[in-house]
Amino acid sequence: MDHLPTDKASLPPATVAISPASVADSDVPELRQWHIGWAIGVAVVAAVLAVAGLIVAALWYAGYPSFSRDGAVTAGTLFELFKLAFAMVAGVGGVVALVVAYRRQRVAEHTNKLAELAHKLAQTADVRAEVSKALSQAADERAKIETDRNGVRLFNERFAKASEQLGSEKPAVRLAGVYAMAGLADDWQDGRQTCIDVLCAYLRMPYTPPEDEGWQPSNGVDSGDYVLPREFSQDVLSARQERQVRHTVIRLIGAHLRLEVENPASWSGHDFDFTGAVLDGGDLSAARFTGGRVSFDRAEFSGGVEVSFAEASFSGANVSFVGAKFCGAEVLFTRAAFAGGQVWFQDAEFTKGLVVFDSAAFTGSRVFFGRSTFAGSHVIFIGAGFAGGWISFWAAKFRGGSLRFESAVFDGADVRFDAVAFEGADVSFAGADLQVPPAFDPWPADDPPTGLVMPHP
Repeated sequence: MDHLPTDKASLPPATVAISPASVADSDVPELRQWHIGWAIGVAVVAAVLAVAGLIVAALWYAGYPSFSRDGAVTAGTLFELFKLAFAMVAGVGGVVALVVAYRRQRVAEHTNKLAELAHKLAQTADVRAEVSKALSQAADERAKIETDRNGVRLFNERFAKASEQLGSEKPAVRLAGVYAMAGLADDWQDGRQTCIDVLCAYLRMPYTPPEDEGWQPSNGVDSGDYVLPREFSQDVLSARQERQVRHTVIRLIGAHLRLEVENPASWSGHDFDFTGAVLDGGDLSAARFTGGRVSFDRAEFSGGVEVSFAEASFSGANVSFVGAKFCGAEVLFTRAAFAGGQVWFQDAEFTKGLVVFDSAAFTGSRVFFGRSTFAGSHVIFIGAGFAGGWISFWAAKFRGGSLRFESAVFDGADVRFDAVAFEGADVSFAGADLQVPPAFDPWPADDPPTGLVMPHP
């Protein structure tokens, strides 16, 4: 199982690179200048004073000459006075123009500085936004890690509790543990296979099916009406209680395998290992096996029990009964559908049992009964359809019982009986549609057909 850190100190630190943003902290440049009226007034006064100073300096340099006043103003003199007045007005206008141009230049320079500052502030804002986003993502990741850590810790606690219940001596507590483990498998997708493995392991635990001791006819006559006596032996009672727990495990597995594959609670596609289990009944009818492997290797089916795969679908899945023992048991594959999957009964033992593939559909599938032993058992493929693939009874031994393929349809599929030993067994292909006759060519009993991949027991 995957585990996340259980203490905050072990959580990965959130590392964020922050670029310096000193520009954002700098002062905004100020434009310091007089009001336009004051500036022009001061400039004009300064210009007048400068002109006056020049006149005084010129008079001083000329020794302050005297001017004669004859009371008559000539046209030339008047013209010169007008020229002087216009020159003074033009000078004042020039001074004003210089003042305005200077102010305009200052404003333009200040505007450029503000634009540069705005650009730098925008860059700083972008950097800060990236930093905020990184910090937010780090906080989200840390929160997710914390949530996952708490979730995994909760799942681990539930797993430990359910496992403890499964190991209880009290059957009611074990039954509660079965439901708790199945519920955890539904909620904990990452640990679902582990929960399934635990449930399967429970079925692999040593188990002796209960005998029907203590049952007596209600009227003293064996008429079929039975009543429960007042007392059971403790061993029989414990075995019957254990049977209920084990049947509940199989019932829950079957219920989850009947769900649509898209259903989040479906257990299709997972492995189920019942190797060596003692099974006294089980209903896996209509189950959906998509991929994965289902192993009943060396399992024991005894006491007239029934294990049903009726109407189950196997899409690319492998079901293995290698070395399994069927003592009076029935395995039903009625109307089951096999698409590319495999069913292995290699080295299986059938003693007065029944294996039924009535109306089953095999599409590119392989069914292998190599080296199996049939003693008074019946294997029935009535109405089964084979499209591609093959079914092989290589080196199988039939002593009594029957093998029936009545009305079966073989469309490009092979059915082979290489090195098979028949001792009083009944083999029937009545009404079967065989494009290629069944092969009875002898093969060495210790040499499997070429190209077969034998599953390990």
